[in-house]
This record gives sequence, C-alpha cells and structure tokens, in this order.
Amino acid sequence: MSSSVVVLKFGGTSLASSVRVKRAALRVRAHLERGHSPVVVVSANGHATDRIVVRLAALGCSTGIAATREADRALATGEDLSAALLAFALAQLGIAARSLSGVEAGVRAEGAFGAGRIRSVDPEPLLALLRQGVVPVVSGFQGGREDGETLTLGRGGSDTSAVAIAAALAARSCDIITDVRAVCDRDPRRYPDARAYPCLTYEALLALARAGAEVVHPIAAEIAREAGVPLRVYHHRAPLSGGGGTRITTSAELAVEAVA
Repeated sequence: MSSSVVVLKFGGTSLASSVRVKRAALRVRAHLERGHSPVVVVSANGHATDRIVVRLAALGCSTGIAATREADRALATGEDLSAALLAFALAQLGIAARSLSGVEAGVRAEGAFGAGRIRSVDPEPLLALLRQGVVPVVSGFQGGREDGETLTLGRGGSDTSAVAIAAALAARSCDIITDVRAVCDRDPRRYPDARAYPCLTYEALLALARAGAEVVHPIAAEIAREAGVPLRVYHHRAPLSGGGGTRITTSAELAVEAVA
C-alpha cells in the first residue's frame, strides 16, 4: 500500500459543533494538498453516545451489562451521524467523500453485542474509494459479525477502529485528533501544568494507557505496537500545517531522531 495513506481519527469533541466539523474538513483538505490520501475515522460527536445510553436506560436497557442487538444498533448511530456530517462538509469544500459504516468499510468483528472485538479489516472497500479519488469517512466503534450483525466495540472503540484500519492499509501514520494538546504526564484537562511529551515509545504509551490515561485506548495502543503503526496525538485546534502533539513510534526510531 502506498505510503501516502494517512488515517485521521477525529474524537467526539473534535466534531461537537458545526464549526468543529468544518475545521475537521479543512484538516482533511490540508492533507490532500500535501499529497496524502486520507482515510477518516470518526467518533460520535460530543456526548451523543451518552445521550443514546440515557435513552436506552429509560427504556429499561442496561447497556454494558446485558447489551442487545437493538442496543448495539442504536449506539452505532452516533458514529454514523458523525461520518455523514463530515462527508457532507467535505463535499461542501468540493472534495469527493463517502461515509461508510464499519461493515461497509470492511471492519470484521466477533464476540457479543456491546463487547465486540475486531477480527480483521478487509482494506479493499477503502482502497477502491481511494483509487477513485474519494475520501472514505468511516464510522468508528463498530464492525460487522460474520452473521451480518453490527457489533459495537466498547468505549474507546473508535481508536481501535482507526489503528486497525491504519494497520490494514500500511498507512504512513494514524493521527488521533482529540481535546488535549498531546499525551501528558497527567490529565491536562484537570492539571493545566501537565507536562506534554513530544515523543513516546509504544511501551511508554501503553504504560500510560494502562495507568488510566484516556488519550489513546490501551487496545489501540497494543495494535499500533504490534503492527508498527506510527501514531500522532494532537488537539483539534492544532495548526492545519501539521506539527505539534505527541509522536509515538519505536525506541529505535526515537534514538535515531535524537542523534539527528
């Protein structure tokens, strides 16, 4: 797969308003202008998932304890809406784009409702769109089971979707676009003086994730390490020109960078 492919994962706060959706579209355009082939993965905007959970609970569904087929289908609509809105915003910029559910994007999952796991990613549906010059905008947090059912992947599942897709495409990078400026030694939302890391190894990121850091889901971090997917984490208001945030890669690459 061409090294021009980049996966851009937009978190819910990155898409929480029309202004932010438009800025996300501008970021995608900036990558196109740099000669990249972006594949976009999105979370549900704002607190959409929380609102769906509240509505399900009001109907007597205890999601996370006894998730059902219908609960998973309801929860998946948050990401589907984000994907459609961002694809529409890209079209308004004159960029060919198409929203895709996890199933349509080739994400194959297994397991029970509410606790799915990605089994594999068939890259062909995404590659076919890229060959046509179309930007795929994929609903994260979901995949299709062999029996055709939609499974959600649990909280943080959109990170997992993005990294698994990046691995399947041998992408040059997977950018996690979120509401913090970088991976920090403490939660910067609570501690304004938190120290940001410009670079981290996969092992260091995993240690932070397992200790409770919420920037990158631990399963996504493990997939990135195993597949060697370079990660970048940065704020949705970071310059469109690139730079900033935290870069995550192997210790050997970081050592070469330090010497250079």
